[in-house]
Amino acid sequence: MEELPNYYTALFNGVTDAIAALDRQDYGLARELLVRSQQEAEDLYIQGDGGR
Repeated sequence: MEELPNYYTALFNGVTDAIAALDRQDYGLARELLVRSQQEAEDLYIQGDGGR
């Protein structure tokens, strides 16, 4: 199986955590998790070669 870039994994995990927060109706945490994972994914991407 092809290795996924770190930025994709960071974003996927953040979305998964945010969905769990939404299921608990913790909307503030869900938003925080989405913003944080978006920023982390962007940082990893900018570091080059897909953040691998």
